[in-house]
Amino acid sequence: MRNKEILKLVAGFRRFRDKYYNEHTSLYERLSSTGQTPKTLIIGCSDSRVDPALISSASPGDLFVVRNVANLVPPCESMVGVHGVSSAIEFAVVNLKVENVVILGHRQCGGIRSLMLDQNPKEQSFIGSWMRIAQRAKDHVLANFSGADEETLCRQCELESIRISLENLRTFPFVRKAMEDRGMSLIGVYFDLEKGHLMEFDEEINQFKII
Repeated sequence: MRNKEILKLVAGFRRFRDKYYNEHTSLYERLSSTGQTPKTLIIGCSDSRVDPALISSASPGDLFVVRNVANLVPPCESMVGVHGVSSAIEFAVVNLKVENVVILGHRQCGGIRSLMLDQNPKEQSFIGSWMRIAQRAKDHVLANFSGADEETLCRQCELESIRISLENLRTFPFVRKAMEDRGMSLIGVYFDLEKGHLMEFDEEINQFKII
């Protein structure tokens, strides 16, 4: 017998099917017959509290979503190895031709906290290796916020890591080409789940501003 949490999800699907799906049959028929044409790629965190579609009140077909620990974008690397995030970005930009790529960071990010407070295992680990993508963010925060309390350090690293991921996006040739040829936008946003605020990174002043 399925456990209680799985039964809860199954019951939720039935409510979705009976109410939402049946009320929007034409939408799903169009999406299944013509395919998806999302205009925006969102790279968000796997954190269960930060659902990009829920936060943006998006409809099915609006967003192409990639979620990973700490909403990080790795730099463009060689084809050796397995590159799940990079391949998803390539598909969205090259095949789907999205108009926007959004990095969605958030307050209380466990991945950033583990990096900032050296909580990752010293021995080899997937998380420790992944979070090294944001090492430059940590170094920047330690250099510019020396003596700050733990929460301030984590928050500043959460913000800085978004900027680092925006920089890493530009290392992909197909991203630069899409920006040059058809004006694709790169956007960094930060969801403060403690206060319910959404902030956008303004590259001209190098600061985040509440939207």
